[in-house]
Amino acid sequence: MNITDMTAVQLSAAIRAGETTAVEAAEAVLAKIEEEDKKYNCYVTVDREGALAQAKKVQAQIEAGELTGPLAGVPVALKDNLCTEGLLTTCSSKILHNFVPTYTAEAVKNLVRAGAVILGKTNMDEFAMGSTTETSAYGPTKNPRNTDHVPGGSSGGSAAAVAAGECVYAIGSDTGGSIRQPASYCGVVGMKPTYGTVSRYGLIAYGSSLDQIGPLAKDVTDCATVLEALASHDRKDSTSIARDDTNFTAALTEDVKGLRIGIPNDYLGEGLDDEVKEAVLQAAKVLEEKGAVVERFDLSLVEYAIPAYYTIAAAEASSNLERFDGIKYGYRTEEYAGLHNMYKKSRSEGFGEEVKRRIMLGSFVLSSGYYDAYYLKALKVKALIKKAFDEAFAKYDIILGPVAPTTAPKLGESLADPIRMYLGDIYTIAVNLAGLPGISVPCGQDSKGLPVGLQLIGDCFQEKKLIRAAYSYEQEVCRHE
Repeated sequence: MNITDMTAVQLSAAIRAGETTAVEAAEAVLAKIEEEDKKYNCYVTVDREGALAQAKKVQAQIEAGELTGPLAGVPVALKDNLCTEGLLTTCSSKILHNFVPTYTAEAVKNLVRAGAVILGKTNMDEFAMGSTTETSAYGPTKNPRNTDHVPGGSSGGSAAAVAAGECVYAIGSDTGGSIRQPASYCGVVGMKPTYGTVSRYGLIAYGSSLDQIGPLAKDVTDCATVLEALASHDRKDSTSIARDDTNFTAALTEDVKGLRIGIPNDYLGEGLDDEVKEAVLQAAKVLEEKGAVVERFDLSLVEYAIPAYYTIAAAEASSNLERFDGIKYGYRTEEYAGLHNMYKKSRSEGFGEEVKRRIMLGSFVLSSGYYDAYYLKALKVKALIKKAFDEAFAKYDIILGPVAPTTAPKLGESLADPIRMYLGDIYTIAVNLAGLPGISVPCGQDSKGLPVGLQLIGDCFQEKKLIRAAYSYEQEVCRHE
């Protein structure tokens, strides 16, 4: 099997068995990037020298018996909002075009401890604000399944790199579906863990109460394996949770007998493409035939999730993005008259349209006259949405539905209508508002050959149930291909 076609677990096993080396694996993937990335624009930065040096070091540790884990020697791509010491980290924004961090994100350190070889940074929507990877200052990423279409966002570069074989697995961040939706559009597996499972230290923040780091991979086995490496308690992150149940690979079994699965009627109504609906219901049928108990039910408050999410996320973004002022790091305008003028010009020239839109919206909802009317009300709706999920999980182990209302739109379509882009997040954002885990698994294609994603949502800390159901479904589908 070609190295770039292997899963992370397969490749690491081959390296540890002496069938190939970490250096050969890195060279194969770097060659693929050089050959194909002009077509897709998955990467902002490729660290060829650093990757090969790290691969040599990892190979020596594997041969010495120091690295024996299931990810040792495997090349990984990082979303461009994860800080890495000495390696350019731009958030795909002009305002951070020259930012080289002096420290490394905790999640990335965990991967390095597991023997990962970092290839570079993937393209994304600027500051993770967008659903198509078209708001990047470095141009849009294209979907490897069909280059006329978007890869989704904001982790579109990571999802596209996995789909194109330009990395073996990738890391993304999910604020309102930014791992699961591009995974769905690109036909790969993506998982957002329970809020607090993976440290956010070193992740450049968009919405601090919503952001969570997670894996994008070729299959469910890789997803579980990578999440196991990422998860850890970190005292540097006040929202990090100490968990003793992060052996996620233990859930890679096909037993779904008696698993209670609920499908919200609200997720199958107006706006959902017929082909997407059919593929998702067919996936539910597969799980039912394997012994799961599948029922339809009403999940209230779905229509309020989008306004609540965009109010909270924009408010947090306007606060988090205050620090980009042209003083300490990043872009500074060349001509200015006085300090305030420098702030204004640096930010005006450095931020893109979508980021400016959300900063202004966030500043508005946090302003003294509107705080109670918008932001406080959104927080109350967030609490009600969490309560609605709590009631659903009293009856069901898993909630099943689509990831997005349609398959990947064409390039340019979403940017012309921001409201339509926001509405595309309807099935994913409530998961972030409630801090829940969710996984996207490919479940077919539409008539244009574009991938459809199945979303499985679990209660807090119930990732293993999701992994079990997703793995069971994936194995059944693989047997019939």
